[in-house]
Amino acid sequence: MNGPDEFDPLAVVELAARLVRLRTVHDGRAGGDQGGDHGGNHGGNHGGTHGGDVERPAVELVAALMRDFGWSVSVVEVAAGRHSAIGVIDGAIEGAGPGRTLMFEGHVDVVTEGDPDSWSFEPYVGDIVPGPGAEQELILRGRGSADMKAGVAAMLHAARAVELGGFTGRIVVGVLAGEEGMMLGAKRFAADLVAGAIPGVGTVDGVIVCEPEGGEVCPVAKGALRLAVRFTGAMAHGAMPWMGRNPLPAIGSMLAAIADTERVLRATYGEHPLLGPICLTPTVLRAGELDQINVMPAHATLAIDVRTTPQVEHARLVADLADTASRIARASGLTAELTVIDDRPPVNTSPDHPVVQAMLAGHLAATGRPAVIGGVPGATDGTILTRDAGLATVVYGPGGKWIAHQADEHVAVADIITSTRAYIAAARHFLRGAPDGGEPLDTTDSGGH
Repeated sequence: MNGPDEFDPLAVVELAARLVRLRTVHDGRAGGDQGGDHGGNHGGNHGGTHGGDVERPAVELVAALMRDFGWSVSVVEVAAGRHSAIGVIDGAIEGAGPGRTLMFEGHVDVVTEGDPDSWSFEPYVGDIVPGPGAEQELILRGRGSADMKAGVAAMLHAARAVELGGFTGRIVVGVLAGEEGMMLGAKRFAADLVAGAIPGVGTVDGVIVCEPEGGEVCPVAKGALRLAVRFTGAMAHGAMPWMGRNPLPAIGSMLAAIADTERVLRATYGEHPLLGPICLTPTVLRAGELDQINVMPAHATLAIDVRTTPQVEHARLVADLADTASRIARASGLTAELTVIDDRPPVNTSPDHPVVQAMLAGHLAATGRPAVIGGVPGATDGTILTRDAGLATVVYGPGGKWIAHQADEHVAVADIITSTRAYIAAARHFLRGAPDGGEPLDTTDSGGH
């Protein structure tokens, strides 16, 4: 170790770089994992993801490191070609009681690089170079550098540093499959935890999700609904439309109704101070075939990406949209079916929860500055861990808040090191309990976000 650090910064950055060089692109065709929160189209011509075996190269790398550390390690295939790695570390301070269990969580699947020509460097280069701007701080470049292989490297080495320093309780390190899709790894972990099927882990008292959030401590996250509305009429020749029932005009009416619903929700609930506005965004339209323009289709489908704040009741919103679709269909002699593809409720962890207080304290210890409390604009594995297992989650990690999924993705090396320090301090704070009986600490920036 060099200087004041309790870990080797070069080892953290090198692990992140090695992970970036592995092309672990989420494939919705693997293991039935489709319709995810972040996933783009599968594309690109670089090697590394074959036959839907997505995370395996990176999971094998991190699992080997965990074993080298002497941790208890499980590699779980949660679906065909989709692998999670779970490491468990038990505290070694004698006579200190059972203590709390803290989980660090991340993922190593990434979205596609898209068109490589849109990048100014090779998408999986995984190199360290001076960054843009006058400061020219060192950056790690490549797809997945920010989202979120740097966070995975930081949490692994942070957990190791806490172990070497001695602690009470237990640390779980979860590298979970399929976050960029349907979050199959998080769903499996939550189900196994509830069933008592994770070796050596009975409960988890708090989770730090190591996604990039620009230095903000984020105890809240937007909810997400994936909806599909299918209108069904009757096929006919385009020259004789009166012989059928065209579902396409109903799509237009539904688009207008979605916009109206969004306006009503925004007027009713306003803009959340950390999460921003409620959004109902049409994202997919499917009807007919371009090589048969003379055929009026029988079916038309509209997909909607809904992002909610904690005030919105998902069940009521889904029922309202289903009623609207049915009304539009009846007016044109059609039928309508609304399908909920996935329902991810908002996360609203109390800022006073020990895991949030620990992360606030960790940021302060690592930077010397109070943290800004923010919100996650999308969903993370933490959403599923909260929904399915009732776990308290907070999100904090290296990388800019808005860089994920863009061309020329990168993360500042300084951010990786800072997050590692913050995770170490947060873990120690959480595992020993807050001072003075657990009273919340004043570790936030009063300026907010």
